[in-house]
Amino acid sequence: MVSKRKKMTMNSTIRRQGGAAVMTIPPAFLKLLDLDIGSQLELSVEAGELVAKPVTQMIRKRFSASELLRGSEHAAELNRETSWAREGDPVGREII
Repeated sequence: MVSKRKKMTMNSTIRRQGGAAVMTIPPAFLKLLDLDIGSQLELSVEAGELVAKPVTQMIRKRFSASELLRGSEHAAELNRETSWAREGDPVGREII
């Protein structure tokens, strides 16, 4: 990662590609910021300047099937206990 004190500047030209405006990011910037093709950037305008910040990806934990099913053995009992709330005739103007 680049030190926040170190400043590196390069010029880039905005061009048209299809219907979009495209700006090229020099490979040196990508390498310094540990970015690659497909990386996401957050764009903002601060004090009249365009600021592009890398979006940090949250690492999502992968769960095993047993972890996902933990506690599901109680679902049948809960369904039995609350069946009265799901069954029966309409008692008012509810839509069925």
